[in-house]
Amino acid sequence: VQLQASGGGLVQPGGSLRLSCAASGSIFSINVMGWYRQAPGKQRELVATMSSGGSTNYADSVKGRFTISRDNAKNTVYLQMNSLKPEDTAVYYCKYGSSWSPRDYWGQGTQVTVSS
Repeated sequence: VQLQASGGGLVQPGGSLRLSCAASGSIFSINVMGWYRQAPGKQRELVATMSSGGSTNYADSVKGRFTISRDNAKNTVYLQMNSLKPEDTAVYYCKYGSSWSPRDYWGQGTQVTVSS
């Protein structure tokens, strides 16, 4: 499984960005895709996940500001980030997992910087 993430960049506080992550390869139809982030000096943390069935999970810090969605036909997951704050600055990684897969897979990461 290969994951290609895109959409990061520099944005001012209060701004918006949309991340995309496309999965390719041996994709099982029942899976969970999601976003994690890692800020300098901190551990990687969950941002949001979404199952192929539509169930979602969000970190408390992003609830009400970020929205995860996916297009199962395209094996692509999106993260719409609104009302961005400087503390959202991090490298954002997408992840693919399935109970049928031997392991989880990670994308290469995309930098999100929120600064004035």
